[in-house]
Amino acid sequence: MFVNALRRTLRLLALTGLAACHRHPFIPASFPSKEALFQASLQQLKLHHWGNAENGFEKLTTDLPARDPLLPAAYYYLGEAHTGQKEYILAAQAYSRVPESFPEDTLAGPATFETGVSYAKLWRKPSLDPDYGQTAISTLQSFIAAYPDSPLKPRAQKEIDRLTEWLAIKNYDTGMFYYRRKAYDPAIIYFNDVERLYPTTQHAKLALIQLVKSYKQIKYPEEIAQTCATLYQKYPGDRDVKETCGPPPAPATATPKP
Repeated sequence: MFVNALRRTLRLLALTGLAACHRHPFIPASFPSKEALFQASLQQLKLHHWGNAENGFEKLTTDLPARDPLLPAAYYYLGEAHTGQKEYILAAQAYSRVPESFPEDTLAGPATFETGVSYAKLWRKPSLDPDYGQTAISTLQSFIAAYPDSPLKPRAQKEIDRLTEWLAIKNYDTGMFYYRRKAYDPAIIYFNDVERLYPTTQHAKLALIQLVKSYKQIKYPEEIAQTCATLYQKYPGDRDVKETCGPPPAPATATPKP
């Protein structure tokens, strides 16, 4: 009996809440002023009512005069609302309006950062088209160059490093695709690109090792020696390098003069 009564009470509360929501819908056009709409939309954003916040800030970006001090924040918060709904392209477009139209505003730096992060979220794994990832890297690099003292700089650099690793992975995996099919020439091109374009990534060492293996398959002793020399120099004492190239050559000793 008690359980049934509790269930009826919970259903009644839920219906009451729904009814209250329908009695007080969020209608951007109903607010008496743009300032009131801004504050109400910001409150919706804080409550994670993304759709309401999006509608409110979208209207503000349309209605506010070009020089209104609320306009940069309206674009920024519109980006946050789009992010909350995982609409990352729209988020990037909204965020980017701040540095483009209001480069001196205090939100220009954070908005540039968030633009890069939004593009990064559109590249979901290394095997997919990297265009969004490359756009994210260039945007975040521009952010670091323009705002070198920003507290967001470490996060921006970390995201650049992650995306750069993904670019290296994509090239490395393509090289391995050709290597497994004994197409060593295109494999060599991709492995070389990893080491040339992304030398600080973890996959740079793996690509050099696969280069040595590829050169061994086509019997290129000079290239093997050169690549192993690079591996010895960049990764001294590394076990994988030793297994691939053998022990490093002993350093040359000077011949004593008679």
